[in-house]
Amino acid sequence: MSRNALRALVLSHVPFEDLGSLQPVLEQRGFTIETADAATADFPLPQAAGCDLLVVLGGPVGVYESEAYPFLTGEIECIRQRLLAKRPVLGVCLGAQLMAAALGARVYPGQHGAEIGWAPIQFSGTGAPPAWFAPLVTGELPVFHWHGDTFDLPAGATPLAKTELYQNQAFMLGDSAMALQLHPEVTARGLERWYVGHAAELSHRGIAVPELRAAGKQHAPALAAAAKVFWEGWLDSIL
Repeated sequence: MSRNALRALVLSHVPFEDLGSLQPVLEQRGFTIETADAATADFPLPQAAGCDLLVVLGGPVGVYESEAYPFLTGEIECIRQRLLAKRPVLGVCLGAQLMAAALGARVYPGQHGAEIGWAPIQFSGTGAPPAWFAPLVTGELPVFHWHGDTFDLPAGATPLAKTELYQNQAFMLGDSAMALQLHPEVTARGLERWYVGHAAELSHRGIAVPELRAAGKQHAPALAAAAKVFWEGWLDSIL
């Protein structure tokens, strides 16, 4: 298949949590990108089986809240079928939690509270990290986090990253599926929409937007540079 024919399906939960720095990398590789609103999608989605890459983005709901948000049941099954077929999948934050649930792992509120802001991650696997993951786990690069839930490592998955608060921050399954609790895709400009969209949560938690913005302006450029190398390397490894 030529690069010009590549197709990515993006499952979105809130408009402001988008592909960020991943979008131009996909476009440069010739991907056509279709975005589906998961909350109103008519699962199962036939295009989810046939696309070259399924990307499941973040959002403010919990995997375990299917009674309040029934679409989650269909979305988890959609992801499960994609994983069973061993087709490329990327999950970010809620997307990573949905992948964990699709693989039978427990997803639950984190016992150490919400992790919101900038902090480095550490490689949690054995030996050296995959070459494509190395740009994110230098030990000195702050990456962006925004989650209150966590998950157990699914059976058969390979751990990739941890932080001081939470052991399971990223994992891969086989050679084509990757789950990231962290947010390597964010940009300083894009985060401005997050501060508005998550205003109620920030106020509830007593987190000051000016402080988040200042940290974003300081750390986002280095993250964007590392993320570009990371995205390119991971895509090279799966396609």
